[in-house]
Amino acid sequence: MAKKPTQHAEPQGSAHVFSSTDELMAAALERGGDTLQTGRYLVTFKDGAGEEGIKSLKDQGMRIADARDFGAQSMTAQSAGDADALYFNEIGVALVGRDAFEQRSMSIHDEIASDSPVSIIEPEYFMFADDVPEDYLRGFMRAVETIANDLGRGAIQRSGEAEFDPAVLGNTWGLIKCKVPPSVRSGVGIRVAVLDTGFDLGHPDFAGRIITSQTFVGQPVQDLNGHGTHTAGTACGPQAPAGAIPRYGIAYRGQMFIGKVLTNAGSGTTATVLAGMNWAIANKCAVISMSLGSQSPVQAAFTAAGSAALANGCLIIAAAGNAAAATGAPANSPTIMAVASLDQTLVPSSFSDFGKIEIAGPGRDVYSSVPRPILHGIKSGTSMACPHVAGCAALWAETSPNMRGMVLWNKLLASALALPFPPARVGRGLVQAP
Repeated sequence: MAKKPTQHAEPQGSAHVFSSTDELMAAALERGGDTLQTGRYLVTFKDGAGEEGIKSLKDQGMRIADARDFGAQSMTAQSAGDADALYFNEIGVALVGRDAFEQRSMSIHDEIASDSPVSIIEPEYFMFADDVPEDYLRGFMRAVETIANDLGRGAIQRSGEAEFDPAVLGNTWGLIKCKVPPSVRSGVGIRVAVLDTGFDLGHPDFAGRIITSQTFVGQPVQDLNGHGTHTAGTACGPQAPAGAIPRYGIAYRGQMFIGKVLTNAGSGTTATVLAGMNWAIANKCAVISMSLGSQSPVQAAFTAAGSAALANGCLIIAAAGNAAAATGAPANSPTIMAVASLDQTLVPSSFSDFGKIEIAGPGRDVYSSVPRPILHGIKSGTSMACPHVAGCAALWAETSPNMRGMVLWNKLLASALALPFPPARVGRGLVQAP
């Protein structure tokens, strides 16, 4: 028999595949109880049984929106029309709306027949941008004060500039600790997907860069949150940004793929993230960086996505979480690399989740790009550690066309700087550039 999912209380109320994150969240708040669940369901098919699985749903009268029917597999829930289910073909997972689920008397508590193409049915969860708000607020307020003080000169000073002495500028502490500056690698030719709140497409530090972008949340890719611009800056920012600021980006010649899987409010769902993962895998992104998650159980859908990525020469790297608790989803899946956060003294950050951890990166007081007009700022969290690992992964991927998928995973772990802390806190240690 196929495995049965962990028991969960089934939420009340309707949730369609085309419902927005905000609509789902409002309904969840009305229901009360376990608001991490959206009310929709994920059907993960057995390996290689996706086509048979979709046929079985169609045989039950479901209308299916298939990612392959959309250009570059850029399917969104809002573009699915009146579909009952969305199918992420690269991953082998379908999202099913609550009404369609109940009308066919489906249940997450039923045993699944051994000859069924379905592996498991589980509830969908909300996902969130994963940083430490008080630290970002502190950095943001410094930026506001700097701007206010500088208005008399008719210019905007960049946030965080006072944190660095121009005489010793060069690289952020995180890049130095990861041995990025002496590396001869640039990430050239390597596709790096950053799945987050989008990106400031007009940021002057990225002028002239070719950026492939797609939204999966019904909002423009333009980042009004700041989280996505910050994480993408660490992973792929410029080698020599203009002005009296340090280098903060790693794979400065990497091919940037920006997937907006979280809204400007910093929220999304398993399905919006899966849509971005499906798109990144279809576009052969060797590195997929995800600074997002929730303190939810291991989800088979994310595990399937991680497996599909590795099979296609891609590596998914995710933030462990900032609850000072067990690693959250999707980083808790065995096929996704979980990243913990370190402070400048290379001790585990107090907020960093623990347990299932593969590697660690700089995560406290990280300086990177943020949307205009501020341009640069400081944030903390495993969200900031994750793109350090992703950027270094891109540099390693450049070293050989065979440095992909599980080979890249193993190289990152084998080359990490060992630290005097348990693996449950730092994994194999601090990520290092080639």
